[in-house]
Amino acid sequence: MTPRKRYWLMKSEPDTFSIDDLERVGVEPWNGVRNYQARNFMRDGMQVGDGVLFYHSNTAVPGIVGIASVASHAYPDETQFDPKSEYYDPRATREQPRWYLVDVKFERKLRRTIPLEEIKRHADALGEGFPLVARGNRLSVMPVTAAQWKLLLSLE
Repeated sequence: MTPRKRYWLMKSEPDTFSIDDLERVGVEPWNGVRNYQARNFMRDGMQVGDGVLFYHSNTAVPGIVGIASVASHAYPDETQFDPKSEYYDPRATREQPRWYLVDVKFERKLRRTIPLEEIKRHADALGEGFPLVARGNRLSVMPVTAAQWKLLLSLE
């Protein structure tokens, strides 16, 4: 029995890594996540083939800009072991890594950005507690239900 496909929203600042960057490289490790809940989503929840809404944050018009997919099972984020990396974690060891990542594969850019302000106007339809519009939410990786995925893509 194959597991059902899951859906996710993953945020990136376009100055750091944009949908254009992902399109250029094709597949990229989603490194540098240093939030335990986001790490757990990648480590414990994501499966190869899951859908990803690629979201640009910390920009003039934050919003969903493309679609990607999970291209690998979770594995240790190498940046945690590199003292020269901004993501270095001195408590992490190869025997007991603290941080995990998945590879993300480019699928397509959206025809237009779906801005956060527009997404907020559909908060009731997205359901209570949709993390992207929840006050104070700063997660860079969050689950999206199949119904939320369908609704958000219908806004394109």
